[in-house]
Amino acid sequence: MTSAARVYLMTSEVTWVSSNMAASLLSRRTGLFFGVSKLNSFIPAVVHQIANYNPRPLWLNIKNPYIPDKESEKTPDWQKTEKYDRRLFGRYGRASGIDPAKLWPSHDRLEELVAEEREWHPPVEVMLGNIAAREKEKAQKRMEREKTIAANMAKMPKMIADWKKQKRETKQKQREDKIRRDKLLAEARERFGYALDPRSAKFKEMVAEIEKEEKKKKKVQKRRKKEEEQGLPTATAEASQ
Repeated sequence: MTSAARVYLMTSEVTWVSSNMAASLLSRRTGLFFGVSKLNSFIPAVVHQIANYNPRPLWLNIKNPYIPDKESEKTPDWQKTEKYDRRLFGRYGRASGIDPAKLWPSHDRLEELVAEEREWHPPVEVMLGNIAAREKEKAQKRMEREKTIAANMAKMPKMIADWKKQKRETKQKQREDKIRRDKLLAEARERFGYALDPRSAKFKEMVAEIEKEEKKKKKVQKRRKKEEEQGLPTATAEASQ
């Protein structure tokens, strides 16, 4: 049996297996779309069509293979590459006239391939080490997060107490401001004989005057308290004498 005949038989066998695989796959996919009832009427026609499919065999011209002339300008550039030479040698073998020793990568290219292999396909030991390092890092981050949560939970009672205290102080200040405002409005009504707008210039002048008097009184009280603590005679005692 010649080599061409063997190639033809192998091609026919591969075609038959491919046809059966395609029919099986197409039947499963069709069943998903059409359902079982429609599939029963659809399968025979499809299987018959696939079974009668007879592709043209891939004839390999072993005696006179096509070997492109790399020196010719009419030859495409992609047929002048090492990749195409490997393809020709894989198809025709020694009949291609290509030296297989030239198909091996150069020393620099081999180093690049080894580096890529190490980067994208590291050994099992390296992969296990990387997995262990990632797991350790995750565990460390989880422990730090748990510590932070525990510390914040320990501070929570004090934070709640401070927040409630601040809220009480804010409400107390609002009440005091309202009482002082009502008191100032009442004093303005008593002084001018009518109600004043809190935004008016007269009201603001009156408030500034009252604040000035209060500051003056506080200053006198502070000085008197200081004199009493030092044992000095106060201005009131001297005036009474």
